[in-house]
Amino acid sequence: MIDSQGHWNKVFSQSKDSELGWFEPDVAQTLKFIDMIPASTKSATIFLPGAGTSILVDQLLESGFHVVLNDISSEALNRLEKRVERNEGLIWLLHDISKPLPEGSPKADIWIDRAVLHFLLDESQIEIYFSNLNATLLPGGYVLLAEFSSSGSKKCAGLDVHRYSLAEMTQRIGGGFELIAHEDYSFISPSGNERPYIYALYRKRLC
Repeated sequence: MIDSQGHWNKVFSQSKDSELGWFEPDVAQTLKFIDMIPASTKSATIFLPGAGTSILVDQLLESGFHVVLNDISSEALNRLEKRVERNEGLIWLLHDISKPLPEGSPKADIWIDRAVLHFLLDESQIEIYFSNLNATLLPGGYVLLAEFSSSGSKKCAGLDVHRYSLAEMTQRIGGGFELIAHEDYSFISPSGNERPYIYALYRKRLC
C-alpha cells in the first residue's frame, strides 16, 4: 500500500513549484468559475481540500475570502506558510481528505478542488471525500470540481488517477446539488503536455 502522505511530502520536497505537473502560473480558469458565484459570498469561507502550494491561495486572500487550507502534505503547507504574507483569514489543516474530517472542522460556503478527487481510487475513499464535502458545505454553498476528464491522462505524479465524466461527477455528488456550469478545459503542464480536465460548478440545495 502506498504511503500517501510520504509520497506527497517527497513530491513537494524534491520539486520547485514551477516543476510540479499541475503548476499554474495563471489561475484564471478557476477564477472564471468563482466569478459565477454571487457577489454576496465574496467574503465567504472557502475550503481547499488540496491547497498544495497553489497561487490560487494568494488570489483568494486578495479578494477578501477566508480560506481553509487543507493538504495531506506537511511539506506543501510549510512551503505555502512561508510564502503567504499573512495568516489573517486562514485556517491550516493537515489531513487526508479521503478520511473523515476531524470533529469540529470549519464549515464553508465554497469548496474548490483542483486535481485532488481524481487521485482517490478506492470506492470507500471517494465516498468519504463526498461525505466530507457535504458535511463541510453550508446549504446554498458552491462546489467547484476540476479533475482529469475521461480523455485525460491515466497517471499523474507517478500515481494512477480516476478520470471523470460530467455524468459520473454529477452522479457522485448527488441529488442534493444542482449543476450550475461546466466546461472541458485543456491545461498545458509545465513540461508542455496537454492535460484534459472537466470543470463543474454545483450549488448545494437549501433543503
